[in-house]
Amino acid sequence: MQCGEAAGMAAKVGTEAGDATALLHEEESCQSSIGPSAGRPGRRSGAAQRTLGVYFVPGARTLRNIRCLVRVDSLWLLALSAVVGALAGLVVAAMTHATLLAHVVLFGAPGGRLSGLTALAPWRCLVPAVGGLGLGLFGMAIRRSLPLRPVDPIEANALHGGRMSLRQSVLIAIQTIISNGAGASIGLEAGFTQLASAAGARLGCFLRVHRADMRLLVGCGAAGAIGAAFDAPLAGAFYAFELVIGSYTMANLAPVALASICATGVATVACSVIPPLHLAPPSALRLRDCLPVAGLGAFCALSGIALMRVVTLIESGFNRTRLPVWSRPALGGAVIGGLALLSPTVLSSGHMAMRAGLMESLTLGRASWLFLLKALASAVSIGSGFRGGLFFASLYLGVLNGAMYGDVLALIGIDPVSVQVCAMAGMCALAVAVIGGPMTMIFLALETTGSFPLTVAVLISALTSSFATRRWFGYSFATWRFHLRGESIRSAVDVGRVRSLTVEHVMQKVPPVIAMTASVGEARRRFEGLQPRHVVVTDELGKYAGLVAADAYNAIGLPESELLGLLLTDPGVVLRPHEPVRDALATFERIRAPALVVLGGPCGGEIVGLLTERYVLRRFAKELERAWRDIAGDV
Repeated sequence: MQCGEAAGMAAKVGTEAGDATALLHEEESCQSSIGPSAGRPGRRSGAAQRTLGVYFVPGARTLRNIRCLVRVDSLWLLALSAVVGALAGLVVAAMTHATLLAHVVLFGAPGGRLSGLTALAPWRCLVPAVGGLGLGLFGMAIRRSLPLRPVDPIEANALHGGRMSLRQSVLIAIQTIISNGAGASIGLEAGFTQLASAAGARLGCFLRVHRADMRLLVGCGAAGAIGAAFDAPLAGAFYAFELVIGSYTMANLAPVALASICATGVATVACSVIPPLHLAPPSALRLRDCLPVAGLGAFCALSGIALMRVVTLIESGFNRTRLPVWSRPALGGAVIGGLALLSPTVLSSGHMAMRAGLMESLTLGRASWLFLLKALASAVSIGSGFRGGLFFASLYLGVLNGAMYGDVLALIGIDPVSVQVCAMAGMCALAVAVIGGPMTMIFLALETTGSFPLTVAVLISALTSSFATRRWFGYSFATWRFHLRGESIRSAVDVGRVRSLTVEHVMQKVPPVIAMTASVGEARRRFEGLQPRHVVVTDELGKYAGLVAADAYNAIGLPESELLGLLLTDPGVVLRPHEPVRDALATFERIRAPALVVLGGPCGGEIVGLLTERYVLRRFAKELERAWRDIAGDV
């Protein structure tokens, strides 16, 4: 099994190397056809080449010319970002209208706004269970044809250079529509960002853009999806910066912002944006309100952490039942249907219920009751296998959290902050705890209300929630899910290049080897011109026996008749060719050895290389610098 895995990994590395070589040849061809570029290689052309006639070389294929244009001039990359944004707007419009139609047909909801229902017919409570059964059977069917686990935008940008599967993303979008359409207590944002980001990745792969540009196009798709979903272009742009790209740079601002604006425009034309929210925000935020608002942020952080923990517990509970995977959404749907009998606000993402909570004054008892129902329904939806996200659900839960907090302040005699301030600040603070994007939520509040004083309150609560969540928990919901799968990703910062660097890429592939029965004089004569720092020593059977440092056998006063076997040092640890360099560095740090031998081959005992700590540190630093330059751009 291990030999098979090693062969598969070697084939994958070879394929990626071949793709990189082909891309390099085409890049050189582009440069020779179009001319040298200024600034970052392969991105910006000189002033003398900014006419269309110079770009298009007579006799060249149109597709190749377009690929060259995107690579050598950021203006064409900007146009490509606008196209990705428009596609994201179409994705949001199509998925939104599909789920609204399902809500009308299955639940009789006016306008398809399911959480706005005040009562639900008992027989309609069976819809989530039936929808869960259909989702489970559909998932079982596609697992047979697509056995690989799908990659979401954050993981794609962190580990795979922005590469995503469009086919798998379409299937995930369909599963999200089925889940939300059947009333599961989750939002559509996961399907929005998945499909829109995959469209950007597919377009970038088709045009063979650079790795950094591929990651940017994935971020443009996510920005367009969130911007169109909330009718908030700035929030969409910063969602991409904080969660999908992992950093903010001036070079990426224009493409991401343009994609978000284009997506919002397309969604507006398609009549898929949410209805405007009319609030009467406060004229000013009092200074004495800042401390209670900060306390609200900490309270929402605790609520968000508890929600993420409950989701994990419920998911593990479903796993312990040993029920078939395809049947678990049906059981979860039955639970959601039962909760919907108590309050239909638990169904779907909760758009209309959230708006009602912002415009009405909820009592402490009612707000607490609705919070428990919605939190349980969302946790059961995710834990039982429904597809979707917690973005929209966390907004509604945050409104209820803010209402509860404001009512508690009033009960204990503290001069309460206004209900709308608490509700809006709680909405954004809880979303920050779960999603992990403080600037995203700050701009969402500003674009939703247009009130600067309210935005200041949101700023205080969001930053407090972000700090508290990182301090007490360390993860957002997305990165927490990666952690449960064994990944150590905490953001979308590109670590894929460093992760893909293995011992085989950095080792000395033909190390100096000598038998342990050889003398010091023989070693001096054999390696006189090479001057290696370390020599690999073998036993009588040709197997690895240990290492000898050059300083040891070249020591002054050491007789030439001395056997090398007496100078051996065996660290007791060896490396493997496909071992990540990160793990090799940890090994060097643990055993304090300057060099380690690399064993491999069909039987795993053949000497295939030698790796020194000095060289691997230098190579690792270079890869980190390359990754940082991709993130920060030209400096």
